[in-house]
Amino acid sequence: MKVGLFFGSFNPIHVGHMVLANYMLEFTDLDRVWFVISPHNPLKKKASLLNERHRLQMVQIAVEDNSKLKASDAEFRLPQPSYTVNTLAHLKEKYPKNEFVLIMGEDNLGSFHKWKNYEEILKYHELYVYPRPEGIKTPLHLHKKVKLVNAPHMELSSTMIRTAIKEKKDIRYFIPAKVWEYIKEMHFYEK
Repeated sequence: MKVGLFFGSFNPIHVGHMVLANYMLEFTDLDRVWFVISPHNPLKKKASLLNERHRLQMVQIAVEDNSKLKASDAEFRLPQPSYTVNTLAHLKEKYPKNEFVLIMGEDNLGSFHKWKNYEEILKYHELYVYPRPEGIKTPLHLHKKVKLVNAPHMELSSTMIRTAIKEKKDIRYFIPAKVWEYIKEMHFYEK
């Protein structure tokens, strides 16, 4: 089975994430997409993140009606901060029959050469790269393991959503409906 790994903080998950995952399932050769919730991205401040269990719960709620989507807590049991190369080794050991592909934005491809052991990742895994406005062309765009995917572009971010919630704006259509209900019930991002 060919599984796309969509790494992120998902703080919170929003419709942009869902549209992209759906696109990858329907318009590429991926059989499944797993949302890999990062407890701590080395490039982000941990204090700004909602607890990883709550972020996992929101992703589980968002994907519960689609058997081709999965919320993964694979990084929760690995040393922190999380490095993709370690997560990939862990998943390959746990699911040896799966072929894992990284799903990433073009902006991340621009800094991919700074990732821990990025050459090792490229040796064994394809990267499915979707366009981002801040994406810059790099030599990696031409790498044989990099596949540019013409997914729809959405100007939506978790940061914008958190700010809007704090400002008491109604953003129910920006987030899967059941996730929006969970956020309201738990009073997340209000302060």
